[in-house]
Amino acid sequence: MALKIIEECIACDACVEACPSGAISCADPIYIIDVGLCTECVGYKEDAKPSCMPVCPVEAIVYDEAHRETSEQLLEKYKRNNS
Repeated sequence: MALKIIEECIACDACVEACPSGAISCADPIYIIDVGLCTECVGYKEDAKPSCMPVCPVEAIVYDEAHRETSEQLLEKYKRNNS
């Protein structure tokens, strides 16, 4: 499933730099994650764990229950976005 940023976001930029897919961008007042680009780092990293979550100092990045995806779907999205 994709990730989302919740209102606790302090717009510190840490997640933007950690995101290999470019899925995170600045919005007003908090950052947002483009579900069409977010693969939870599947395809980018061997362990396929999200890079953005551990760098967020306020734990404002959570799984988005509204956008459930399997590992296979995330890998297909990675391939589509990087072809």
